[in-house]
Amino acid sequence: MASSGEDRFRQALASFHSGRLNDAERYFKKVLRQQPKHIGALNILSVVLTRLEKYSEAEHYVLSALKANSNSDATFYNYALVLKALKRPNEALEAFNRAILINANIAETWNNRGTVFNDLKRYGDAVGDFNKAISLRPNYFEAYYNQGKSLAELKRYDEALAAYGNALTIKPDLEGAWLGRGNVFSDLKRYDEALAAYDKALTVKPDLEGAWLGRGNAFSELKRYDDAIAAYDKAFALKPGRHGTEGARLQAKMCLCDWSNFNTECKNLISSVRNGHFTAPFSFFAINSSSDDQLQCAKLWVEEKCPPSQEPLWQDDWYSHDRIRIAYVSTDFREHPVAYLASGIFECHNRSQFEIIGFSIGPNDNSEMRRRLEGSFDRFIDAAAFDSDQIAKKIKEAEIDILIDLNGFTHDARTEIFARRPAPVQVNYLGYAGTMGASYIDYIIADPTLIPTSRRSSYLEKIIYLPHCYMPHDDKSRLISDCSQERHDFGLPEKGFVFCCFNNAYKIKPHNFRLWMKLLKAVEGSILWLSETNAIAVNNLRNEAIVSGVDAERLVFAKHLPSSADHLARHRLADLFLDTLPYNAHTTASDALWAGLPVVTLIGETFAGRVAASLLNAIGLPELITTTPEAYEHLAIDLATNPEKLANIKLKLSANRLVAPLFDTKLYTKHIEAAYVAVYERHQSRLAPDYIVVPS
Repeated sequence: MASSGEDRFRQALASFHSGRLNDAERYFKKVLRQQPKHIGALNILSVVLTRLEKYSEAEHYVLSALKANSNSDATFYNYALVLKALKRPNEALEAFNRAILINANIAETWNNRGTVFNDLKRYGDAVGDFNKAISLRPNYFEAYYNQGKSLAELKRYDEALAAYGNALTIKPDLEGAWLGRGNVFSDLKRYDEALAAYDKALTVKPDLEGAWLGRGNAFSELKRYDDAIAAYDKAFALKPGRHGTEGARLQAKMCLCDWSNFNTECKNLISSVRNGHFTAPFSFFAINSSSDDQLQCAKLWVEEKCPPSQEPLWQDDWYSHDRIRIAYVSTDFREHPVAYLASGIFECHNRSQFEIIGFSIGPNDNSEMRRRLEGSFDRFIDAAAFDSDQIAKKIKEAEIDILIDLNGFTHDARTEIFARRPAPVQVNYLGYAGTMGASYIDYIIADPTLIPTSRRSSYLEKIIYLPHCYMPHDDKSRLISDCSQERHDFGLPEKGFVFCCFNNAYKIKPHNFRLWMKLLKAVEGSILWLSETNAIAVNNLRNEAIVSGVDAERLVFAKHLPSSADHLARHRLADLFLDTLPYNAHTTASDALWAGLPVVTLIGETFAGRVAASLLNAIGLPELITTTPEAYEHLAIDLATNPEKLANIKLKLSANRLVAPLFDTKLYTKHIEAAYVAVYERHQSRLAPDYIVVPS
């Protein structure tokens, strides 16, 4: 009988080694019916069932193996693999720890424990485990590959490339390592090298969905949106359930003003988020999502990409400083709209009450703005070369009282810094027009127009209400060129009414454009002046004009000007700025108003759709805020056909421009400082964050 049992075990083992997992399962179970405590059968059957994705059953058998022998490193190792597959990483970690205590000389155990550390986003610990695995087995290409993934997460890109390179030296056809190199090159903005690496991966495995997705992302960054869409289509076809692909593809289409199947795709993306699938929150603003949808989107993104650390750096330490320490963290301390808006408040802060620190986590463009910003802070720390853990530790060591995130989920954001909770109070401000849905972000800075009290439940943060407008402005350095500019210099007709919108193409939606075409039909000789973002968008918009019965030549496209002062000056050649919805003009509307160009807006339901209204209220022009498409259309036509009424609006804008709160940097700084004091005092009094209303 024993001999027969061993024959069955060998038969099961042969099936397992040849990859015939269903046969192996059947044979191992036959062995166990005769010998229920057969350690080998219990152990290997748990492996077979794990590979067959029968995880609960696998756990049953491996626990039986542990009962039979609780001092087997191999059994604890198998148990850890089952727990990892069951997405119980903390328990898996403990099982790997037990295996290592019994036998610390098995490379696979260190490697797989490292992958659990990766699952827990403890990337530094993971790197240590992969190093140990490699020391035990120098040609362990899987450990080099896993190490590359951890190092990439830590933003230690040179080391990540080296780790992937080591894996490929051992196994040149390791498609995952080529994919990893492509992702690192993309993060480094070396997109041609990224595309070459993705191509290598696809040569090995043509149906590698991640490489197609990477190609799509690289093409999007290169503004080759048509190539991006083709790559996204391939990725989506290979893995329709891949979270994020649908949103990235739709964003690329919006950048081209490609509105084919647009409403259906928007509804599908919103439905996907409501069903628990994550997508990039920033692109979610540009479709007709509600503020509740945007909260759900943000929560899902945080859960997947930047969950709160299980080991927060700040743990009820209480600081006592002569001045309140405020730190601003941004990728955009350079020639960037955030820098243009906020530079004035950095300089105007009351240094007797506040110590102001800047943490730059983005590139140094060696611009005049960069040099100005470096001199605007009490301390300016260029932390771009450090990984996120190192930056978080530096913030903690600096004993920051209030930490300001100027990025949110915008391009190149490093939200994981804030997820480590390096400061007692953390604030979402300016760069991102919505909730971050993160438990580690305590406040969002807004104003009563942006977030009515009825919408508070759509924001996980407590709201700081500034009295006028949440958006700061630098009233000293936003120079407007006095050079001579004529309409013909920009392809505009010498006569005729000029509607304009300098928003990015992705903000223009079919309903916006069709309404604008109605305006052109209603106002004889009028034209629409838009930003020229890419040739395909220009062509698509011209075709849409023709479909609407409007001569395509009545659309004029403005090329990018290297000088901000010249760009502001050319606003004077237009007559009326037309806003977009659901994603308003933000800095673009501010530019128009600063240059003396009235803005007509349709107020929306979300933060991103109420910014222009906030600006108009703060400059004393609420009459330019409409609440329905019909009212928007009527007001735009009325202003375009009633020169006296438009002239009076422009006179009012000119009179208010330098006296209304909107562009008063010193007044704005006093208000935001009052908010910081209120937040600080609540914290020092051991009170939880709460709504703050700054009086005017």
